[in-house]
Amino acid sequence: MSAKPLSEYSEGSIRVLKGLEPVKQRPGMYTRTDNPLHVIQEVLDNAADEALAGHGKKIKVVLHVDGSVSIEDDGRGIPFGMHPEEKAPVIELVFTRLHAGGKFDKGKGGAYSFSGGLHGVGVSVTNALALKLEATSYREGSVATLVFEHGDVTQALQVRKAGEGDRKSGTTVRVWPDAKYFESSSLPMAELTHLLRSKAVLMPGVSVSLVVEKTRETQTWIFKGGLRDYLTQSLHGEPIIPLFEGDGFADSQNDSFAEGEGASWCVAFTEDGQAVRESYVNLIPTSAGGTHESGLRDGLFTAVRGFIELHSLLPKGVKLMPEDVFARASYVLSAKVLDPQFQGQIKERLNSRDAVRLVSSFVRPALELWLNQHVEYGKKLAELAIKAAQTRQRAGQKVEKRKSSGVAVLPGKLTDCESRDLAYNEVFLVEGDSAGGSAKMGRDKENQAILPLRGKVLNTWEVDRDRLFANTEIHDISVAIGVDPHGPNDTPDLSGLRYGKVCILSDADVDGSHIQVLLLTLFFRHFPKLIETGHVFVARPPLFRVDAPARGKKPASKAYALDDGELTAILDKLRKEGVREAAWTISRFKGLGEMNAEQLWDTTLNPDTRRLLPVALGAIDFGQTETLITKLMGKGEAAARRELMELHGDSVEVDV
Repeated sequence: MSAKPLSEYSEGSIRVLKGLEPVKQRPGMYTRTDNPLHVIQEVLDNAADEALAGHGKKIKVVLHVDGSVSIEDDGRGIPFGMHPEEKAPVIELVFTRLHAGGKFDKGKGGAYSFSGGLHGVGVSVTNALALKLEATSYREGSVATLVFEHGDVTQALQVRKAGEGDRKSGTTVRVWPDAKYFESSSLPMAELTHLLRSKAVLMPGVSVSLVVEKTRETQTWIFKGGLRDYLTQSLHGEPIIPLFEGDGFADSQNDSFAEGEGASWCVAFTEDGQAVRESYVNLIPTSAGGTHESGLRDGLFTAVRGFIELHSLLPKGVKLMPEDVFARASYVLSAKVLDPQFQGQIKERLNSRDAVRLVSSFVRPALELWLNQHVEYGKKLAELAIKAAQTRQRAGQKVEKRKSSGVAVLPGKLTDCESRDLAYNEVFLVEGDSAGGSAKMGRDKENQAILPLRGKVLNTWEVDRDRLFANTEIHDISVAIGVDPHGPNDTPDLSGLRYGKVCILSDADVDGSHIQVLLLTLFFRHFPKLIETGHVFVARPPLFRVDAPARGKKPASKAYALDDGELTAILDKLRKEGVREAAWTISRFKGLGEMNAEQLWDTTLNPDTRRLLPVALGAIDFGQTETLITKLMGKGEAAARRELMELHGDSVEVDV
């Protein structure tokens, strides 16, 4: 009888992860694993959502001596009756099913019209990564308790009548995070207090408390003045004009946005000191910003530029850019979006394209009115923006003089931009001439350059540096960006760099991904300092377009989806808006060449609505990355590649 091969691949090799297993296997896909703060935040967000919906006035967080954390609220309490379809108590489903919750029902009368928890994982992730979790719900004169260990129910649901000392309604969740899933088991206190304080700011009148049992300290935050109070306390410099604050929300007559969508904001302009910038979506802190911040920037810039033009304040030869107005702005922005799309599971960045128009449509008219009512303040703000523009243009001219002698002749197919300002200039390395043509027509000529590439770029992993320029495409890329090839330990001259962002733009299909890999290989092997200094990016064009018919007062619309997941979210939203099933049209882009200039601008080039991923090494060091890329790109590495595919092949979706 022959021995069983070590790497046999058969029916039994396929594992199906059930329940909360996927979270335990790959916690980093669902939450931050540097410390347990984010899993605690999932519970806190639920308490805040209750207050946001008008059902609670108090939130209390207790750090217990035994390392556990409890979160109490006086909201409606999690329902604990049997779910009509799942035949299990609802409170149990909330903590044990990855895609169960009260926040998917967005129609009229839904439990939560606006909420932060929308990826459908939420507190079930908290439960999966906890040694133990106790959930208590107070509602309808009863108290229900349920205990879990490692995500499994260990004490079934117990319901008793509420006694004298019990709350009328609300939820208490006590969690013992499992240290093995986190790099550090201790909570970062500064980050936690900042988070709790900001919740209080965003919900004026709601009290948020933190109790530390070990030191017997209690802190309570309650802000009656909301955003203005908070920003005034946080500013590092003196504002040159009074704070500009306001809010705007869509009503039932609004054609473009759902009732209640909108934003509150408070903005301060200072000449010095570090800018304070905080933004939130449905009370979730978006530390990496996103499209709602782009909307604020767009609204501020358009209003200030309009004021400057109206009063003829712009000196000859000065061109104003959004960053000239925005650079000295400190702000707190709180947006309400009905169906927010976040980048990544931990919701650090808002990606909903409509949020740019949403926030801008309320900020711009409010600031225009305010500036024209306070012309003196308007002139001070205009002066600040013009001064920033002049400084920027002078810096650009200096660089140009330094580079004017002995510069290499730029490649003929490069369509350059007008600006010489390195910080704002971008070059797109575009797959194919036809896409290059659309990109040239759709780009912003001021600061976006286009370099079309013909066919597949050479695999340069094992090409000597001296032989690189024998390849025309690579020669053109090097000359266009203005940096010579170098190694990881060299100190190349980056003063000749012509663009702050070098963006790889290829089709959203398999071939496009291959071209991306070849270009990333080129940069990692021969231009590593560009990656190290944060100059290399990958543009992510959409794979689908959805055309929806007119519905009620809403005109016909089009939306773009990056992948199947986003496509499902768009179709769900259309269904909620009452669009008849299949009344929409779904087109799949075979490549960038199919997009016209306007579509390419909207989805891939416009800084406010595009998806641009920065390329960085992350937690992996240079040596580990090098070993991995050698396996993937090395000519004599077929055996290593086969092993890699056998190990990880089942975790990849194949695009056929």
